[in-house]
Amino acid sequence: MDQSLRQRLIGMVEDSRRLRAVLAADGSLFQGYNEQLRNLHNSHAKALADIVDAQGWPGKSKAGEDGAAAAWMIVQQAIGLPRFMRACLEVLEAAAAKGDVPRWQVALLTDRICWLEGRPQVYGTQFDWDDKGELSPVPIADEATVEARRALCDLIPLAEGIRQRRAEAQQNGETPPPPAEAASRRRDFDDWAKAIGWRS
Repeated sequence: MDQSLRQRLIGMVEDSRRLRAVLAADGSLFQGYNEQLRNLHNSHAKALADIVDAQGWPGKSKAGEDGAAAAWMIVQQAIGLPRFMRACLEVLEAAAAKGDVPRWQVALLTDRICWLEGRPQVYGTQFDWDDKGELSPVPIADEATVEARRALCDLIPLAEGIRQRRAEAQQNGETPPPPAEAASRRRDFDDWAKAIGWRS
């Protein structure tokens, strides 16, 4: 295992967490994709892309379990870079097939890409505020069989996942947008997704 690589990946995620906490405290985190946070995420994505180009995906054999989890988190955060995220999903799937990363990482990245592309998610891991002001999974394809798919990727049952996500949001001080702003928020997100290249 490469301890330097491990520490570098973990350090990038810690930098993102620190900035996110600052932005959450002043309220700017919840007003669209903050430019400062976007720039940091893009910088981390470029660094990870260089690592992958040089030595392949930094799974647990190269970066330890926490370093590999940090690499996955860097991809999850790179929502402004569609081609990068899609390319990483292919590499991550290959790493999971070899047992070098857990299957749940593939599941969450798959769902995140589906959500950004405006397609139903596969595993039920992506959430948004619903019309009742609750965090709920965004639409799921073939929801009747989602529990079987989640089990294959070592994900907890969906109902438990919903409870956990809502508890996490409450702990982090996340609140639903005012009802009067919900429609415009969705339009803004759709416009952003099209401008970035997630949707046509």
